[in-house]
Amino acid sequence: MQRSWSQTLAGLMLIACLPVSLQATDLKLATVAPEGSGWMKELRAAGQQVRDRTGGRVNLKFYGGGIQGNDKKVLRKIRIGQLQGGMFTSNGLEERYPDILIYGLPMQFNSQDEVDYVRKRMDAKLAAGLEKAGFASYGFAGGGFAYFMSGKPVMGLADLRGQKIWVPEGDQTSFLAMESLRLSPVVLPITDVLTGLQTGLLDIVAAPPVGAIILQWYTKTRYVTRQPLSYTLGVMVIDQGALKEVSAADQAVLREVMSALYARLDVENRVDNIKAEQALKVNGLQFVSPNMAEIPEWRAAVSAAMDQMAAKGTFSAELLGELRGHLQDYRKNPPVAPGANATP
Repeated sequence: MQRSWSQTLAGLMLIACLPVSLQATDLKLATVAPEGSGWMKELRAAGQQVRDRTGGRVNLKFYGGGIQGNDKKVLRKIRIGQLQGGMFTSNGLEERYPDILIYGLPMQFNSQDEVDYVRKRMDAKLAAGLEKAGFASYGFAGGGFAYFMSGKPVMGLADLRGQKIWVPEGDQTSFLAMESLRLSPVVLPITDVLTGLQTGLLDIVAAPPVGAIILQWYTKTRYVTRQPLSYTLGVMVIDQGALKEVSAADQAVLREVMSALYARLDVENRVDNIKAEQALKVNGLQFVSPNMAEIPEWRAAVSAAMDQMAAKGTFSAELLGELRGHLQDYRKNPPVAPGANATP
């Protein structure tokens, strides 16, 4: 009996001394992606893989459909510990890391080829910036280019003036860009856009084809203008403080699985946007071309507005200069077969 008691006591002491990281850690993550969407299915599958590979020590709990609120509310809940992370657009993380806005500045890119060229040279720098801001990040998933979607054809500034054009809540860059073109931006959280279109509060939205379908905005629009407005980006971040009780080995599993997911989504989203464009056409939406003679005017006005924001410190003027430098280099020496990945 004495030996058995000693063994039992030793076992209890061993359990008591085990690192906290061996206990289950729940990481609650929020997103506006609707439940049942492809994004949510991919996220939950990756979460199950993390759980399996960590022996249940790391559990990712996803809250979809915007039920945790908009990006600003999600960030506040992360600060107070109600959530540990989320899936954000670049604008959604501006409060914590303003330079994440760089890729999404309006009227910067002409094609996916240009995006690829720049991202190859700048992704690592932006990821490091997120880390310094207190977030663990797992790569970027491009969402494609946002285009004007409207009830009436939009081919020039005259078609835009007097129209109520949606700007995401907190998106200073798009708001100032609209104002620089003497347009009428209406600020709303992304969760209220469909209602805005239904009630007439909004006339025009800007979204990639996939986003317009997932969020059902296409049901309230009839035209899409073939002019890339801004490049959209998705990023998953987790507050570094929430990972302190997760072992280094389990964090490595989390990073491996989620980074692989975001690398895959980055590729899949391009194909999905092409398919989504076809789906929009099947559903009766018409694609119209802008008046190309006006585009230099759009670019000049928006570029000047972005310069003003950089000068005020809204985001890094140095990073903006770097991005423009890469674009200049690309445009001076384009690939032999330009347009292979051009925006349709």
